[in-house]
Amino acid sequence: MRVTLIALGSRGDVQPYVALGLGLRRAGHAVRLASHEAFRALVTGAGLEFAPMRGDVQEVVNSPEMRAALAGGNMLAINRVSARATQQGALLWAEDGLVAARDADLLVAGIGGLNVAQALSEKLRVPLVEAHVVPFHPTRAFPGAIFPPATARLGGWANRLSHVLTRQVMWQMFRSADSRARREVLGLSPAPLPGPRPLRPLPTLHGISPAVLPRPADWDAAQHLTGYWFLPQEAWTPLPALEAFLNAGPPPVSIGFGSMTTPDPQATTRAVVRALERSGQRAVLLSGWGGLSAADVPDSVFVTDSVPHDWLFPRVAAVVHHGGAGTTAAGLAAGVPNVVVPFFGDQPFWGDRVQRLGVGPAPVPRRALNERTLADALTRAVTDAGMKERAAALGARIRTEDGVARAAKVISGLKL
Repeated sequence: MRVTLIALGSRGDVQPYVALGLGLRRAGHAVRLASHEAFRALVTGAGLEFAPMRGDVQEVVNSPEMRAALAGGNMLAINRVSARATQQGALLWAEDGLVAARDADLLVAGIGGLNVAQALSEKLRVPLVEAHVVPFHPTRAFPGAIFPPATARLGGWANRLSHVLTRQVMWQMFRSADSRARREVLGLSPAPLPGPRPLRPLPTLHGISPAVLPRPADWDAAQHLTGYWFLPQEAWTPLPALEAFLNAGPPPVSIGFGSMTTPDPQATTRAVVRALERSGQRAVLLSGWGGLSAADVPDSVFVTDSVPHDWLFPRVAAVVHHGGAGTTAAGLAAGVPNVVVPFFGDQPFWGDRVQRLGVGPAPVPRRALNERTLADALTRAVTDAGMKERAAALGARIRTEDGVARAAKVISGLKL
């Protein structure tokens, strides 16, 4: 089978689909992955064919408008900035997608590439498998990933409704751009107001560990909870300075917020450093897209741009991160406590899940991040023996799963 995966977004949005594509290739399929040029090396390094999709997510995230929206945690403002970006990108993605899917027997996409993939599926008459790294099918068991976790207090009906609304929020934000791409590039009529209809019903994959999110009892048989989609650990050699830092004292904590940005990275860095001093912790500080500052940090803090999570996280005492689906998966698989500092989107959902599992303290929302709140969370994470035991047990269980193989088996079993 010829499979085209479409994955747009940050590295955390793309890497799980590279892992899934690698699993499909091992199962005997020809795999092409369409994504931004920034991820060409990641895709080809896994031995997959790469198809470029124009656009620069990092440029959007680092824009003053998005920085301000993220700082305030204002989902309406975030959606407005995102909607403008999709207006600019939709035509390009439709054009590039036609090339990427030109000979495909099957399309596969998660939330980041879903709307583009749905239009291409209709245009090319190629079936589409939805493959998500967040729960994206209605259930009474828990709220939709972009809704406040407190929604669960209203009961199962509210949870189920929130999932329907989650999909609608994401679709309506993109609908205008989608209609234009359908008209000007694909020669299609606009999709129905509630959203595109699938070419044919196919299974939906969720690349989430059932040890982290038990399969809801009200999901039908078409919903597959496969386990996380991890790439094989790469042969990576750390800088000698990083190796020396890790060996120079007790395990540090890892702190980084991935693709999230803040209006004042220096102020954020100062708050982090003071929290480390207050809690008596050493740290590896991952600067990421947010540009956390390397200036004026003590010798107890090692600053670097990025380190493979599967190499670093098992070597630290706790992981502080933004709660993105991919980073949360890596943090939990490492078997150490996680401190989640959610900014927006599905991040509060994963922060709540970490707390409910007892493998991390209560989330520290970005707007509440300061010296005291972070120090308190760090102290709890590194001193709570029960939390550390639960985190180790959960990590061991996650590492026994093979979500990539399970997902590839579902796709290989399709009768197209």
